Amino acid sequence: MNTDETAPDTAPRVLGVPAMGLVVLVGVSGAGKSTFAARHFKPTEVISSDFCRGLVSDDENDQGATADAFALLNTVLDIRLRRGLLTVVDATNVQSKARAELLAVAKANNVLSTAIVLDVPEALAKERNRTRPDRDFGDHVIPRQRRDLRRSLKYLRKEGFRKVHVLNGPEEIDAAVIERERAWPDKRELTGPFDIIGDVHGCREELEELLTSLGYGLTRDEQGRAVGARHPQGRTAVFVGDLVDRGPDTPGVLRLAMGMVRDGDALCVPGNHENKLIRALRGVKVTTTHGLAESLEQLGRESEEFRKEVLDFCDGLVSHLILDEGRLVVAHAGLKEAYHGRASGRVRSFALYGDTTGETDEYGLPVRLPWARDYRGRAAVVYGHTPVLKAEWVNNTLCLDTGCVFGGKLTALRYPEREIVDVDAHETWYEPVRPMGGEAPAQAEGGDRSDTVVDITDVGIGDHHPGLFVETEFGTVRTDGASTLGALEVMSRFSVDPRWLLYLPPTMAPAPTAAAPGHLEHPDEAFSWYRAAGVGQVVCEEKHMGSRAVAVLCRDEEAAERRFAPGSLGTVYTRTGRPFFADPVLRGEVVDRLRAAVTGAGLWDRLGTDWIALDGELLPWSAKARTLIRDQYASVGAAARAALPAAGAALAAAAERGLDVGRLVEAVARSTEQMEGFSRVYRRYSWDTDGVAGLQFAPFAVLASEGREYSDADHLWHMATAERLAEADPLVRPTRYRVVDTTDPAACASAATWWQEMVDAGGEGMVVKPLQGARATGTKGLTQPGLKVRGPEYLRIIYGHDYTDPARLEVLKERRLGGKLGLAMREHKLGLEALARHARREPLWRVHEPVFAALALETEPVDPRL
Repeated sequence: MNTDETAPDTAPRVLGVPAMGLVVLVGVSGAGKSTFAARHFKPTEVISSDFCRGLVSDDENDQGATADAFALLNTVLDIRLRRGLLTVVDATNVQSKARAELLAVAKANNVLSTAIVLDVPEALAKERNRTRPDRDFGDHVIPRQRRDLRRSLKYLRKEGFRKVHVLNGPEEIDAAVIERERAWPDKRELTGPFDIIGDVHGCREELEELLTSLGYGLTRDEQGRAVGARHPQGRTAVFVGDLVDRGPDTPGVLRLAMGMVRDGDALCVPGNHENKLIRALRGVKVTTTHGLAESLEQLGRESEEFRKEVLDFCDGLVSHLILDEGRLVVAHAGLKEAYHGRASGRVRSFALYGDTTGETDEYGLPVRLPWARDYRGRAAVVYGHTPVLKAEWVNNTLCLDTGCVFGGKLTALRYPEREIVDVDAHETWYEPVRPMGGEAPAQAEGGDRSDTVVDITDVGIGDHHPGLFVETEFGTVRTDGASTLGALEVMSRFSVDPRWLLYLPPTMAPAPTAAAPGHLEHPDEAFSWYRAAGVGQVVCEEKHMGSRAVAVLCRDEEAAERRFAPGSLGTVYTRTGRPFFADPVLRGEVVDRLRAAVTGAGLWDRLGTDWIALDGELLPWSAKARTLIRDQYASVGAAARAALPAAGAALAAAAERGLDVGRLVEAVARSTEQMEGFSRVYRRYSWDTDGVAGLQFAPFAVLASEGREYSDADHLWHMATAERLAEADPLVRPTRYRVVDTTDPAACASAATWWQEMVDAGGEGMVVKPLQGARATGTKGLTQPGLKVRGPEYLRIIYGHDYTDPARLEVLKERRLGGKLGLAMREHKLGLEALARHARREPLWRVHEPVFAALALETEPVDPRL
């Protein structure tokens, strides 16, 4: 019963199985399949027919439940393979029909299948079954299963198993070692940086020029031919295929690309033209159209050895590559998400030819389906194959075939920078069959550019989307479906044009409850908290009593249309994404003044950008909260001013009549004083404005500009940038701040004194932030972006005018901050993720995923006073 993979002795056998795919255990009852599975695989990776039989009948030996058991087994198998999980089927699987069902599921999910045959002597199998109380069938079953097994062995490969491992006897079974093999396309450990190069089609001179412009140094042989290229900074070139055909020097292109791949300076995937060239070089009769005749004629002038190298090179290319920890996929014609990392003829065909209908157009070319229009994958897919005039991102996909051989350009993408670099064709080397158009692939294939369209299912709403699971750099953040639906309602009805909505600011938690008597919040607790978290230096920033506002500003109309939306030069929105100003004229005036400040500060040139996003506070508070102040605060103050004097007069009259109302008189007097303090607070943050006059914007962070976000910059850089803006225009208000060493008691005490002076003078308080910046880490990873420390008087409008009464304060000091801290951290992660995606120029729906999630989290039941 030996096969080509059966060892002649009992030495340890290394059995290769796919890291993502199907493993089918084959053997008679009693062969030890369950024991083998338990030894080599995780319990969750193994699906047992017996277990499934028990689930559907409460009896693992109920043969009448077998059909239902295998229906369940196949369902679980399908789900696991669709999710990319290794799955081991533990059943006898000695009959071809049973295996065929499993192979069909694997094929439908485009994964590889491996069979592991456990062949033990018949007598041993019978003995094992007799000792098992759950085996009540007779010995006659084993010979029948063994006959089926013998008939199956020579057909296993033909059935569709990529690998077949046969283990003979218990010694060989016990000595076996399992080795998990990643799929050939899986190169996610290669993180770049990369320079991805579009379809070359024999244009050697343009390729050499492009590589040189990308910074590569060419290596030439003794005949002056380019045989390699290396980047001094260790960048790796990635060719998207179609190196050959149509152009003037296919051998020269191949010689250079093969040399770079051989030297480790490049990667390459095959194109459909390489696929046809392989068949021609093997002597298969092919139609020599679309430039193949030119390639064969040029290669015919090369040596037989070179042609053999070309054949081996092209034949060894993998259908697609998964790079940069799964964030980048390169395939010649693109690849939809369900095929990433998979292996099948269907996947290879898609990677080589795209998604086609099987029909041809009036030019005799395949009619392609608009896969890029509907792409919603998290990995960026970079491809070629379909010539376009300009490389443009569509739904996180980019076509780099800009028709160099047709007189267009040879284009490369610098990744992760997402910078396009191209060179002009030296001439039109080949007349295209279909005229070159100016549309991106999604347009040319019959769809609209949909990277500006957000589908309801993109934000976790729908029958099969009970919420969002947003993967961020710092872990997954989840929202439930109901909250996300509410967020969609808010954004659909009330938000600014969503194309401007690149970020929502997170909530901020207060410092831990103060130990000092008479205080609910105090800087000492903020310093202690960060010190315990391993953050040695913090910056204390004056807290302005206004309303959180994000300003997105464009240098000119071209920048607004290219990156956001035409018809406006910017916007200002609230932390829930709503327009800050209902009056479009006032909004335009504020945007123009802020743009002028950016210009005056020289930030356009300093940051190398034509747009900028700022996070800050817009003052006065009454600019947005006038109705709130009038209805909730001023009305309370007015009622108190009317009622308390009357109560005082009544008590005075009662005292004159000899009644003991001394305590009540003191209480009314205390309430009167407290209410005056309450009224002073909200009045201090309200003043009249006339258009822009009277408004102030206090920026405290530069969020993003073209091609980057600034969460990695320390707060001193952000403060210095804000000061430049304040110097350029009086609309911008600077923020007072100081740096504090949390391990220095004197520095902490000095900062606490500074805080006390600010709040005594009527200030709201301060925010304590890690000096390192928004991405600051401590002993437990990413830390809180800031803790607010509000002054005692300000807190009256939060907790009530009498909150400082000892009894009330004692109760308030029991407030629980864990929920608020957790909410702030989750929203912070989402904000960082949204900015990072926008900086990478990912499609709008990808940016809005964390934006929607942040808005959805605002519905969580957390005390709003915190």
